[in-house]
Amino acid sequence: MTTGSEEETVAVITIVSGRHLHLRRQLEAFEHSTVRPDVHIVVAMDDADIDGIVADSADAGPPTRVVHVIDEAPGTLPLADARNTGARAAIDAGATLLVFLDVDCIPGPDLVQRYLRSCAATPELRLLYCGPVTYLPPEHEVFDPRELHHFLDPHSARPAPGPCQTQLSSEMTLFWSLSFAVCSTDWLEIGGFHTGYRGYGGEDTDFAMCAARNGFRIAWVGGAHAYHQHHPVSDPPVEHLEDILRNARLFHRRWDRWPMEGWLNAFARQDLICYDEAVADWRRTTVERSNG
Repeated sequence: MTTGSEEETVAVITIVSGRHLHLRRQLEAFEHSTVRPDVHIVVAMDDADIDGIVADSADAGPPTRVVHVIDEAPGTLPLADARNTGARAAIDAGATLLVFLDVDCIPGPDLVQRYLRSCAATPELRLLYCGPVTYLPPEHEVFDPRELHHFLDPHSARPAPGPCQTQLSSEMTLFWSLSFAVCSTDWLEIGGFHTGYRGYGGEDTDFAMCAARNGFRIAWVGGAHAYHQHHPVSDPPVEHLEDILRNARLFHRRWDRWPMEGWLNAFARQDLICYDEAVADWRRTTVERSNG
């Protein structure tokens, strides 16, 4: 089995808090990767159990290193800071290509190879590389990465080119952070994720806007498939309402536009928030509704 690349040193970066079974499946999946990453950086957010999980899976995939970040604001996960911490650790380890993969995602066998090939084919371009993601249903029982292609159903809201195709796009708001790759030099130029974002929502769109400001586009990479493992989530995500409001305000101050408008409008329809024209801001209402 091929390990690494002569031209690139590849690091996969995964941030995690809880989701231990999801992490085990992801770590085991790299055993079947056609190109294994040179190192896998796992960033534990306030989760001391991650060291043991990684140690148990050490024989399954590439060399794995755990780094820890502590949330200075209890109750909110430091997603932006964790990704930046993982990137620093990867670059310090010599990585020239950073592959970010959420802990919920099982990599398809060709994910790393396809990101590498797409990067090699576009050396003169400034790009964020994103792969298609299939969301597995709640009752799904197959998690072997060699079999998951039978259930391939890429999310319809994002482009999904053919297996040997790369589709360029300037629609930066379609960027998603659950599976993407970026050259280390480009990561440094963009400056990473803005750490003013705390908790859920907004930090990935902000990252894409920073990239666009520096002349970047998105490359949708066919065949770089990931499979998102199911976990309970509300729609809209009312459990993250405070995070979303706080992060939306920060985004608006930075970019003079509101992000996550679908969620904000859905919260408004549930009378959880309303838009105050007098101050040009969203605010909480006095109506509280259960998530049931």
